[in-house]
Amino acid sequence: MSGLVLKLGPKERVLINGAVIENGDRRSRLSIMTPNAHILRLRDAIHPEEVTTPVRRVCYIAQLVLSGDADPKEASLQLMRGIEQLSQVLTDSDSRSILADATTGIRNAQFYQALKALRTLLPREERLLSAARVQ
Repeated sequence: MSGLVLKLGPKERVLINGAVIENGDRRSRLSIMTPNAHILRLRDAIHPEEVTTPVRRVCYIAQLVLSGDADPKEASLQLMRGIEQLSQVLTDSDSRSILADATTGIRNAQFYQALKALRTLLPREERLLSAARVQ
């Protein structure tokens, strides 16, 4: 079996090709077999007013591709620039590995995989920003 597998909790919502789909009362599992479908879990969505940090900005661009609101080619350029900027600050090997995974996802037009990788940097960014505010 190939494709994306979504595991949804009760009443969880997901955006698929512009349509909001809400799960029923039980947990379920959906297999998305159509390649390049625009899919975004709404619980993972970053809202425009929440785009206040560099990692959130890059995640938001990837999210716009997944929701169908951004051209993949144009967004790819913005994402690659954003990842390059992040790599100037996040220099540890773990962050570099995550950024490399996101880059691979973008190069392969796998924006869900890129977003998934980039989201793992959010807690790290929050810790760095919190430490900077304390000093």
